[in-house]
Amino acid sequence: MGENPQKNKAEVIKRFLPTKSLLMNLGLLTVGSFILAFGVNTILIPQQFLSGGALGISLILHYLLPHIGVGFLYLLANIPFALLGWFSVSRRFMYYTAFGIAVFSFAASVIPSTSLFNIDNQILAAVLAGIICGIGVGIILRSAGSSGGLAILAVYLNKKWEIRPGWTYSLFNSVILVGGAIIFSLEMALYTLIYIFTMGKVIDAVITGFNQRKQILIISDQPDLLAQEILKHLNRGVTFLEGEGAYTHKSKHIIFSIVSLTELARMKDLIFEIDPHAFVVINDTLEVLGYRHGSRRVY
Repeated sequence: MGENPQKNKAEVIKRFLPTKSLLMNLGLLTVGSFILAFGVNTILIPQQFLSGGALGISLILHYLLPHIGVGFLYLLANIPFALLGWFSVSRRFMYYTAFGIAVFSFAASVIPSTSLFNIDNQILAAVLAGIICGIGVGIILRSAGSSGGLAILAVYLNKKWEIRPGWTYSLFNSVILVGGAIIFSLEMALYTLIYIFTMGKVIDAVITGFNQRKQILIISDQPDLLAQEILKHLNRGVTFLEGEGAYTHKSKHIIFSIVSLTELARMKDLIFEIDPHAFVVINDTLEVLGYRHGSRRVY
């Protein structure tokens, strides 16, 4: 039997058409890079703020050599970070990152370096810069790539030791600030520190999607009824942990569950409606992976 030419043609076309994942990643990189470049050119440069990583190095060189654009300097500063990503993260990640670096360099070259915000208070300017740039970097890090610089290092440390990207940015950016304070002024570095701290918090918020989970431990005399009501009304999983009272030496089922922030109030109402004397412990979680909660990112 001969092969169906129409089927073969369809398979060839499908093979060369961009996938949904590819388009999504390129879209995130493009939007995030333009937002980041917008924050840099409309706030950081007009306010003479610094930054960290490859961008911080680029800004310092740009202030010392104003005739050289930030976009071109950013390309040069990314060479060591690109080598780290190529050999230590993944080739797929670096292909996307190369695209991100190119888009940011282009955006930084075409967006005018002029202030669009009439803000005289430099503290407020630093906070606004942190919000805008943090949103941009957060969107970029939700893709399978990055815009280069510290983003590559952040992904490498997150992959190897599960260090949150926001902490990586805050810590290593501070090192660049010391050099900036020595070259320029301590006041400039302190304003920039506010920007960096704000950006780190916004990055973590964007990456987690403002949907941090809460861990709940419940000690009650009615664990079975509570578990059934949680399963029925909140549709959340419940696990029984074996416990024993130190005073009474009675065995108890301790209820363990994970809920979203929006479900927390309903969970507390449900618990105390059934058992007003229940003992409840609520903790923040760093990250929750698994069914209905999230999956591990693969770079």
